[in-house]
Parts: sequence; C-alpha cells; structure tokens
Amino acid sequence: MKIVVLDGAILNPGDVDWSPISEIGELSVHDATPPGKVIERAGEADVLLTNKTPLKRKDIEKLRQVKLVCILATGYNVVDIEACAERDIPVCNVVAYGVDDVAQHTMAMLLEICRNVSMHTESVKAGEWKKVNAWCYWKKTPLCLEGLTMGVIGFGSIGRRMGELAHAFGMSVLADCPHPKNPPNYSPFAFASLDQILASSDVISLHCPLTPQTHEIINADTIAKMRDGAILLNTARGGLINEADAARALKSGKLYALGTDVLSIEPPGAANPLLKAPNTVITPHIAWATVKARQNIITLTAENIRRWKQGTPVNVVNGVSSAMPCS
Repeated sequence: MKIVVLDGAILNPGDVDWSPISEIGELSVHDATPPGKVIERAGEADVLLTNKTPLKRKDIEKLRQVKLVCILATGYNVVDIEACAERDIPVCNVVAYGVDDVAQHTMAMLLEICRNVSMHTESVKAGEWKKVNAWCYWKKTPLCLEGLTMGVIGFGSIGRRMGELAHAFGMSVLADCPHPKNPPNYSPFAFASLDQILASSDVISLHCPLTPQTHEIINADTIAKMRDGAILLNTARGGLINEADAARALKSGKLYALGTDVLSIEPPGAANPLLKAPNTVITPHIAWATVKARQNIITLTAENIRRWKQGTPVNVVNGVSSAMPCS
C-alpha cells in the first residue's frame, strides 16, 4: 500500500513520529504541495493524506488509484467530499486530538486580555517601573473572571472542556449547541439559545464548526445583541466572524476585546481589519500545535487507515461506509 502525505512539514517539523503510519504501508511525505503538483505526487497513492492542501473535484477525478483520503485535522473543507463520495472514496478526519490544548489556548488568550501580562512585562523591561518609582503600577486595570458569565457556542468536546476551565475560574457557564444533552455536573450551568448567550454573557467563546449556517455567525446584528464591553474568543474557524464588523465593534468599544487564533484568510493580508483593531490578541493558528496534539493526529490517522483496511472505516465525513482494502 502506498501512502502519500501532501503537506507534512507543519504537522511534523521533526519533533513527532510518523511510524504509526509508516508501519502500515510505504509512506512518502512531502513538506508542502502546490496545486499544480497534486496529481504528480498523489497519482500512485492508495491512501492520500492532506492537512491544508486542497483536493478539488478536478484533482479527485484524475486520481484513479486513490481509495482513501485522510485529513490530518478535524476540519474537512479543503477536500471536495462530494466528489470523493461519487467515486466511493471515504474521507476520514481526526477528532478530539487536542481538546485540552485548544481549550487551554483559548483560556490563555482570555487571561492575556484580562491581565495584560505581555504589556506589563514589556513595560518593566523598558524601565517604566523604575520611572514610576512606586512599589506597584498598572498600565491597564486588570479584570477578574470570577462572577462573570462565559457563553460557549458549540458544546462538543472542546466546548465542554472550555466550560470546565471557565467554571474553575469561578464563572457561570451558558452553552449553545444543536442537540443539548448530558449537561455537566458543575453549577451554575445552563443550556441556552444563541440570543440568550449573546445577551447574557460577559465572555463568548466560539467552538462550533464552520458551516453555511454558522458562517459569520458573529456579525453586526449579533454583536448588537451582546452586552456592551463583551469579550469574544475564537479558536474554531476564522469564517465564524465577520472581521470588518468585529473591528468596528472593537473600535467603538461595543466589544471590549477579541482573542482569536484563526482568521478568515490565513496568513492574513495587510488589509485584514483585525490587524489594526484595538484590544485584539491574534495568534497564528497554534492552539493545536503542541507535540502531544500533533502526535495524536498521526496516531489517530493511522487508526483510521487500519480500520478502513479492516472494512470498518471510522470518522467518515462523506457518508462512504464501504471499504476498498488493498494489500
């Protein structure tokens, strides 16, 4: 079996182990693949792995050897899953590989917003403490999370973990999800509608998938429904936020701050309005990037391939449950 990875450099710059996959078949790893090289590099692959390299219909129609596509991530919008389904090619993703990692990064951005640790560190290094000549000073008043309300939009594994962290900091938690069930055992907690979360939350954290229904779920209209001075967090997908509307809300003070690990276009162009918006913390899509999480992606992808070979594919996102095992 020939297994080809189209873009392995970011997932594994050398600090994690490909062996769970290489033990299954003959593995070829490309650091990155430009659009014009997809067919050349994947033409003889039985199993094709991609992280962010697009697999479009025109490519899939030419890949006559490919029998399984595995996405080295949870989001699968880079693959034309319908085109794969028409050829009976299962498309499998990996889920819950970095639940703690992403939730912790979200909380790290919130704490940075509330406590301004980086700002004060740079201030001290620049000699401002000495100039103030007092035992204490602050450039921006810290915020305390205890007693505030956290609204979680999307209550899957990461959203649930985020709720637990918020509760640990003394916050009340509201959660919006399509099918509310299995409420956590901490209190205060309640399932709530989107409008209720917008109106009642001091902090709103996005953990839902990007779908036609959630595209730009945060926009001028939904921001208008929020409490004045709310904090917005996003470690899900950049397309969940209308960035121009969010930038205007940050400038007006309607939003107190934004912490985001994702943008609508990555990397962003200079015209992205969030780059110049006040009170904005932006990290370069790194919430998932711990060694632990990246190794989990490889291990879980290997399991996806094994289950497919056994005729019982799992984590299939395009409805193709049949398997076409190869030796």
